[in-house]
Amino acid sequence: QLVESGGGLVQPGGSLRLSCAVSGFTLDNYAIAWFRQAPGKEREGVSCLGRSGKSTSYGDSVKGRFTISRDNAKNTVYLQMNSLEPEDTAIYYCAALYQLGYTCSLGSTYHTWGRGTQVTVSS
Repeated sequence: QLVESGGGLVQPGGSLRLSCAVSGFTLDNYAIAWFRQAPGKEREGVSCLGRSGKSTSYGDSVKGRFTISRDNAKNTVYLQMNSLEPEDTAIYYCAALYQLGYTCSLGSTYHTWGRGTQVTVSS
C-alpha cells in the first residue's frame, strides 16, 4: 500500500515536500515513482528512484527543481519540490514497481498506486 501526503496550497516560488509511505513491502525490491495529472491533461512522469536508492530520473519540466529521496528506516519516499510554478498544479501520485535491476524509468508500467495528494500553486 502506498499513501501520499504533504500536498497543499503554495504560492509561486514556494516549496513543498511530498511523502509516500510504503507498507506491505520494502523499498529494497521496488522502484518508486512520482506521477502527476492536471485537469484535462495526460498523466506525466515526474521522478523515479531505483530499488538501490541510487538511480534517479526526472521529467524535463521538473529537472533542477525537484529531488526524490527515501528513508529506509521509515519505508518512505519523498519528493522535495522547490521553485514551484502554477504549471505544477496537479494531483501527485506515487507508484511502485517490483524490479530485479537497479535503474528506474518513468516509462515503465508501475503496478501499485497510491490515491494521490493535491498540489495547488497559486497566488
